[in-house]
Amino acid sequence: MKMPSSLWLATWGGCGYSPKVPGTVGSLGAIAVAWLLAGPLGWPPAGLAAAALALFLPAVWASNQASLHWQQKDPQRVVVDEVVGQWITLAAAPGLNWKYWTAAFLLFRALDVWKPFPARAAERLPGGWGIVADDVVAGLYGAVVLMVLRQL
Repeated sequence: MKMPSSLWLATWGGCGYSPKVPGTVGSLGAIAVAWLLAGPLGWPPAGLAAAALALFLPAVWASNQASLHWQQKDPQRVVVDEVVGQWITLAAAPGLNWKYWTAAFLLFRALDVWKPFPARAAERLPGGWGIVADDVVAGLYGAVVLMVLRQL
């Protein structure tokens, strides 16, 4: 049986079906695609911010559809929100420097779990909006911290 496009996107091509730490697997899936965009395709870091912006509304839609499908407010299998947030943080990394990309990954994952204000409040938005919005906040915080680290 073919997977509906909303579930394919919501699970980021199946990353969300990982039996352990699906959010982390989703973030790694985001990094894999970002590496291809930044490396072979030569996208600048700002291109990842543009990609996150372009993915935002489809992510909200897919997350909402998956939430309805699985009848859960924020199913763990939904990881497209991690992709959006991870790309926002990665947009602050200079080029393909593995140290900054590792820091971006660790920062985003920590902030996504911690959910500093207003991420936890954003999570209470209805449907797909709440699923994606808290990761956008975590991604923005991660980008700011990464930019500060770059200056040190």
